[in-house]
Amino acid sequence: MNLIKVLLLSVCIALVVTACKVSYSFTGGTLSTDVKTFSVQFFPNRAPLVNPNLSNQFTEALKEKFRSQTTLDEIVDGEGHLNFDGEITGYRTQALDVTSNDISATNRLTVSIKVRFTNEIEPDNDFDKSFSAFRDFDSTQQLSDVEEGLVEEILEDIIDDIYNQAVVNW
Repeated sequence: MNLIKVLLLSVCIALVVTACKVSYSFTGGTLSTDVKTFSVQFFPNRAPLVNPNLSNQFTEALKEKFRSQTTLDEIVDGEGHLNFDGEITGYRTQALDVTSNDISATNRLTVSIKVRFTNEIEPDNDFDKSFSAFRDFDSTQQLSDVEEGLVEEILEDIIDDIYNQAVVNW
């Protein structure tokens, strides 16, 4: 009698294990298994104030995000299953926290990037959207002294938002 129970339990476990498909994702992505490639076109800088390194820095950082966070192959000349193109539309500083002496205590650097994303496998996930982020810095500092670090942090935020919109569908 015990042998029958053990065999029956084993068959039930085997059926449950083979019937259920568990999929794990350490990056939280929800890409279709049919998506195999991605492409990132060069993002020209069309902002009124131009940082000469920003276009290349952003384009390469977006590619690196997809190389490091997915198993997708990059298509260099052409379009993949996931395609990104757009332009840098804003790069500006503004004074914040103006004191009674009309002196700013804090400045803000803001970067805005328009992204057109197409998903050849799941076109319902396409978007044409602007992303922006900012960092504040003390007005006693010159932008040129803190710009490189601020831009890296800002681009990281924007790229995370783009990745989440394209892959995680947030």
